[in-house]
Amino acid sequence: MENKASISSLLLLLLIISGGQSEVILNIENQCSYTVWLAASPSSGDFNSEHAPGTLEIFSMPEPWTGSIWARTKCSNNESFYFSCETGDCGTGQVDCQGPMPRYPVTLLNLSINNKSEVSYEVNLNHGFNVPIRIRPDGGTLVDRSGSSCPVVDCIADLSNVCAPELVATNKNGSYVACNSPCDALRDARFCCTENFSGQACQPNQYSKKFKQLCGLAHTYPADNNPPTYSCGGANRYNVTFCPL
Repeated sequence: MENKASISSLLLLLLIISGGQSEVILNIENQCSYTVWLAASPSSGDFNSEHAPGTLEIFSMPEPWTGSIWARTKCSNNESFYFSCETGDCGTGQVDCQGPMPRYPVTLLNLSINNKSEVSYEVNLNHGFNVPIRIRPDGGTLVDRSGSSCPVVDCIADLSNVCAPELVATNKNGSYVACNSPCDALRDARFCCTENFSGQACQPNQYSKKFKQLCGLAHTYPADNNPPTYSCGGANRYNVTFCPL
């Protein structure tokens, strides 16, 4: 792990010396006991897909960039070399699937980077949960002029403990692999905040309330803004951890 991190740091240093323009750095670490395959939509440009347990990678993000990052799990090739994953699959059949949004359920890390290197970030469960995730800015202050430090946002609990049977996503053997959002699983306007339930009529529901009890810093239904989507400026880097200890 140390060698990989050192190589990544050297490449980042060379990018800066050679005049690379991006100043938004992601340190992505997999602390899960299993391998995850990283994906982004739209393409981030330089993600490595496969991350074994204990892997640390350092990435320079493009500016501007707005999109989602997530982890895929239990991925493999079939006899025809079609690559697929139990959760977070992109449906392309390729290991590098940076582009399409995934098949839900999946935990989403949503980022918006402007050309001033200001980053808005949230952990979003509007399309379910598959892998615990945390984002922790290193330094920086909120751009709302409060002068406050940029806070941690995460969902690190095991939501299988509160995943209602009607929301459970299973593999081909019928075993639990992830938890759907009520909108995706039940296709009900009440949970999707559409039709008569849009705008101010969009309220927490019995499912999102249970998710919120375990993941209070994540957004758990479409109108959830508690906590707000933070916008951070001046951070040295953003530490993204899957399955943080």
